[in-house]
Amino acid sequence: MGTKIYLHHGDLPAGMRFPDGVAIDTETLGLKPHRDRLCLVQLSAGDGTAHLVQFDGRSYEAPHLKRLLADPDTIKIFHYARFDVAVLSRYLGVVTKPLFCTKIASKLVRTYTDRHGLKDLVAELLGVELSKHQQSSDWAAASLSDAQKSYAASDVLHLHALRSRLDAMLKREGRTALAAACFDFLPNRAAMDLAGFEDMDIFSH
Repeated sequence: MGTKIYLHHGDLPAGMRFPDGVAIDTETLGLKPHRDRLCLVQLSAGDGTAHLVQFDGRSYEAPHLKRLLADPDTIKIFHYARFDVAVLSRYLGVVTKPLFCTKIASKLVRTYTDRHGLKDLVAELLGVELSKHQQSSDWAAASLSDAQKSYAASDVLHLHALRSRLDAMLKREGRTALAAACFDFLPNRAAMDLAGFEDMDIFSH
């Protein structure tokens, strides 16, 4: 069966459930949350289906999405959660947790490489080649192209499988508890970024 992509405007439909956790990614106009607005939130239950929530920049009410992000019983799976959690906090006003970050997990267990991008992870651990051709595009466009939708979906469709592989590697290396502590700290790291401490290592001498 092929991938199914559903586009929603302003919020998720009511009643959606993600019993095995929800994979999440965001698309913005750039990499500075105070300047570059949130345009799209992508979500997947890990079942080959992606839900894209498009924002027009005028309203970020999204009560169903906010409820999901703050739900303490639903794990949220990201790749580079630090950025996404900051953006979601900035525009939706919600602290996203609990969470799992595949990039942090990768850095804790794939110490044999410095390649921790999503494309590299998916290729090595899952044998899937991702296209990044739409990485730099106008996500604020009123109408998203099919190529943009497919790209956005690809960023969440494989995160459940990555989490499973990385969980096993964390357990193998005895770093599960260390990873959990890092994940728990991420909302605070995102808050520091939004407060202007994004380039400072407060743990340095």
